[in-house]
Amino acid sequence: MKKSKINRSTIITAIVMLALGGLIGWLVKPSGSASHDHQTEVTETSGATIWTCSMDPQVRQPEPGKCPICGMDLIPLEEGSADGDPLEVKMSQNAMALANIQTAVVDYGSPVKEVRLNGKVQPDERLKFSQVTHIDGRVEQLAVNFTGEPVRRGQKIASVYSPELVTAQQELFSALKIKDMQPALFTAAKQKLKNWKLSDAQIESIIASGTPQERFPIHADVSGIVLEKMVNLGDYVMRGMPLYQVVDLSRVWVLFDVYESDMPWAKVGSLVEFTVQSLPGETFKGKITFIDPVIDPMTRVAKARVEVANPGGKLKPEMFATGIIETKLAVKKDKLIVPKSAVLWTGERSVVYEKRTTDVGVSFAMREVKLGPLTGDGYVVTEGLEPGAEIAVSGTFSIDAAAQLAGKPSMMNPAGGAVMTGHQHGGSSPSAAAPVQPMEISKQAKAAVKQLFDFYFPMKDALVKDDLATAKKQAADLKKAFEKTSMSLFTGAAHDHWMNHSGAAVAELNKITTAKDVEEARKHFKPFSAQMVALAKAFGPFGEAVYVQYCPMADDNTGADWLSLDKEIRNPYFGDKMLKCGKVTETIK
Repeated sequence: MKKSKINRSTIITAIVMLALGGLIGWLVKPSGSASHDHQTEVTETSGATIWTCSMDPQVRQPEPGKCPICGMDLIPLEEGSADGDPLEVKMSQNAMALANIQTAVVDYGSPVKEVRLNGKVQPDERLKFSQVTHIDGRVEQLAVNFTGEPVRRGQKIASVYSPELVTAQQELFSALKIKDMQPALFTAAKQKLKNWKLSDAQIESIIASGTPQERFPIHADVSGIVLEKMVNLGDYVMRGMPLYQVVDLSRVWVLFDVYESDMPWAKVGSLVEFTVQSLPGETFKGKITFIDPVIDPMTRVAKARVEVANPGGKLKPEMFATGIIETKLAVKKDKLIVPKSAVLWTGERSVVYEKRTTDVGVSFAMREVKLGPLTGDGYVVTEGLEPGAEIAVSGTFSIDAAAQLAGKPSMMNPAGGAVMTGHQHGGSSPSAAAPVQPMEISKQAKAAVKQLFDFYFPMKDALVKDDLATAKKQAADLKKAFEKTSMSLFTGAAHDHWMNHSGAAVAELNKITTAKDVEEARKHFKPFSAQMVALAKAFGPFGEAVYVQYCPMADDNTGADWLSLDKEIRNPYFGDKMLKCGKVTETIK
């Protein structure tokens, strides 16, 4: 019992001592512990990566994810360094990797202009023939009975019963009896049969038989493929009447569409390499032998003819073909060439970002450049860069966004400075830079213009949904609406404005209606929307709010406008890929 009491007393004493020790420690070092915790928090906070959006720099989040405004992947926001050039934007290797920034060294090259053409295979018009009959009579037999059947020269293709030939043969037999006394009469009788394209062998065969022949064969004059069968069994035909249309497909034409902007690069003698979808992996070559001297007023294209051999009949009429012309640009010496993805556009300015590597780290400096002609994969640079410079060729827009956030010189702000807040996408749209003053027009004119937009908005919505068929149908309906709108409804300055924009709009609608895919339709939707924006600003409002919206990433980062009845962004240039990319630049209400 005594031992139990001693153990209990010892345990109680130990517990009290531990409690007092903890209390004393807390009282002695409260500020030091708090300072240590605060220091740890500051260190962790200062080392944490802030994530932002290259399209919406006002977005700041502590972790990666999607932009809540446009849906793009967030990128890390790297703080600038006090070291190095203050006009350059510094980026770590991690930030460059996450933003997918790639660079390349600029060097001299031989600039080559690449023009892509679309066309169709067509028969050579010089190898089309009409197979005619040389005999009047009734068709008793047809040896060629359907379109597409091959025929050979000299092949029997039909038999004709001709009463006139029966009579002519009887005259030949009568002349034969008095041949010795009247040789001229016999010669004339034979010549009459020759006029019906009967050969000497046929005439001698008739004389040898001693009886008139009732059915006469029609032989093919040429070899080829039957394009059209023009008679049926029992038809009565007259001399010179066509029986078949025959074409020789041993050589064919490929007729390519050449737009006005591409005509300086497509010349007679230019080499065209082309492919057809039904023959994957095969490439054909041919030279342009003829270009239409007149442009089609509706499609704004001219036809360029390429003549090619067609052994085995691989190329069939009406096949679609895609061709490329590569033309060396007429320059005095080699020029610097940069990839298209390296160049950022804003109005008349073009900029690239040059990479600088120092002991401090990697940074990028904006360089304003002057561009020459567009080549196949890039631009000719005439001013602003030196050979050997290393520039960003991928992720350029991310670098520019980082420069804007850091107040460094950027595409839209060459002098540098603070970034504006709000839903900014690198700058304002082209349409906002050149406002159009509203014009007074009649009620009839305003109603006619409003009807145009009733077709425009469904076409825009179809492109948002990647629905090419609906977009082309709406484009065709809108084209008809333009053509039905009388220019007499507009007077004075309004008349000039209508003439300037309606013709250009119809030209782009023609291209949309013939687009092969939705991306081609979107390419022509940009210049068409520019015309519609100008018309809306000049002749609106139309009783409801119309929003001018803009996306700087459309058309390879050159930017594009469109109109919408809904303030919510639904991008027709990207569809589901970047549905929310864009901003409202103006409201017509």
